Amino acid sequence: MWVVAQVLLGMAAANGVEWFVHKYVLHGLGRTKSSFWAFHWHEHHKECRQHDHVDPHYQRSLFGWHSQFKEVLALAGGGALLSPIAMFSPVIYATMMVWGVFYYAVHKRAHLDADWARRWVPWHYDHHMALNQDANWGVTVPLWDYVLGTREVYFGTEKEKTDRARRQARLAAKADQQADAAQGTVGEVA
Repeated sequence: MWVVAQVLLGMAAANGVEWFVHKYVLHGLGRTKSSFWAFHWHEHHKECRQHDHVDPHYQRSLFGWHSQFKEVLALAGGGALLSPIAMFSPVIYATMMVWGVFYYAVHKRAHLDADWARRWVPWHYDHHMALNQDANWGVTVPLWDYVLGTREVYFGTEKEKTDRARRQARLAAKADQQADAAQGTVGEVA
């Protein structure tokens, strides 16, 4: 029973760290363009807004100086920083490290497949696509958003439906322009 309690505590703690780092480091320190953490706001959020929640950086190799690699680097650094917890509770620490891998898998999937994100992590979709991107700090689960009052629902609202239709029309028009430009290039070569 004690091990189960430690696992649950580790999950709640890891989600709390996720919430705190997202709010105060990635959005706090990350607003400054010269900060290492700027990748989150100035790269990741920008890509998500331009591509209807998809971040093309997740389609690349993990290795490269882009937001996906920096995220993994930050997760590894966080694991090292939290390692003293292992002296007091190896179970809590191990749970938190597994949660870090879970976080990365969920976050990557959410930004490769927007429909999956809308279905399984709508709070994270809300974080990126709603007008207020300074809410909904939980990526994996919204536990601390509910506890701390930072959960704002956007998915499924009339505003979201209108915004999504507008974004999809813009993306379709952009794709048409690119196709027309490619056809023009092909016609010039022939």
